[in-house]
Amino acid sequence: MENWDGLDAAATRIEDPWYDALASGWGELDETSAAAGAAPPAPPAPARPHSAADIYREVQRSSAFQQVRSRYRRFVVPAGLAFLGWYLAYVVAATAAPELMARRVVGAVNVAMLAGLGQFLTTFALTWAYTRHARVHRDSAALELRWDTQEMTRGVDR
Repeated sequence: MENWDGLDAAATRIEDPWYDALASGWGELDETSAAAGAAPPAPPAPARPHSAADIYREVQRSSAFQQVRSRYRRFVVPAGLAFLGWYLAYVVAATAAPELMARRVVGAVNVAMLAGLGQFLTTFALTWAYTRHARVHRDSAALELRWDTQEMTRGVDR
């Protein structure tokens, strides 16, 4: 919130991207509209579900939502299983093959230390890959769904 003219509540301006974006273009005339003062005809109002729960159920059944969920699952399930397998392999090797894990690689560094550091590196690599996948494959579609849902819930009693 930014206060532009003192402490008066009426002078406080709230920076809300949802409010400004939805109002843009309202009342502007295009080439086909009549002279100034004549309002363009209003588009027919879309049929709105009765409650917010109905709207969210409708969004959940939509193909756009299913596509976002599918993209999420196609990345998370294989990546999670691969990481879990790698972690379990490390734990099993540490308990079942201590002589393998104790084998020196360089100086005092052994296989167990390298595998343990590999766990940390894998965690960071997986986090990077997840955020990149979300940004490239899901964020724009999810944001579009959010905009549509916000528009549909505008004026609906919750």
